[in-house]
Amino acid sequence: MLLTLIDEVADEPLGWLSAAEEDRGALSVAEVVAAFERTAAAIRQRIRERAFSGVATFYVWHDEQAGQLRCSTGSVSPDALPFGAAYAASGRLAPIVERFLADGEPGRVAWSDLDDVRSLSGQAEPEVAPLDVWVSGVGASSRPLPPGADGGRRARGSG
Repeated sequence: MLLTLIDEVADEPLGWLSAAEEDRGALSVAEVVAAFERTAAAIRQRIRERAFSGVATFYVWHDEQAGQLRCSTGSVSPDALPFGAAYAASGRLAPIVERFLADGEPGRVAWSDLDDVRSLSGQAEPEVAPLDVWVSGVGASSRPLPPGADGGRRARGSG
């Protein structure tokens, strides 16, 4: 079911994909990665057929709070994705999919993982690791990151 949904993402500007526990256990990282790569290829083909000559990026990330894989396509380069927080653009999708498939309680945050706002007053904000985002250049003038490449850490508005 999840693989079919990934294939259908090529027709949508933004997608989110959830999977029941039994679906997560039945899927391999390689299958999910291959499905997203097929989707990126389909988007790339459709963009080229429409003679779009600019930059376009298809990207995927694991939204841990929602327990979903999310993806989108935008006419931006990998260093200008519309995230409001720091992110790390990468050519490596497998680690993102691994975390999604291994999430035993998708969309749930343990009380012990939450900070008491009162105890943080007056302190510097804790450093948050950047969001890992797989990027695939799908526009005619896009240059995809090689599978092992790290596009660096970016924050909205920087670059």
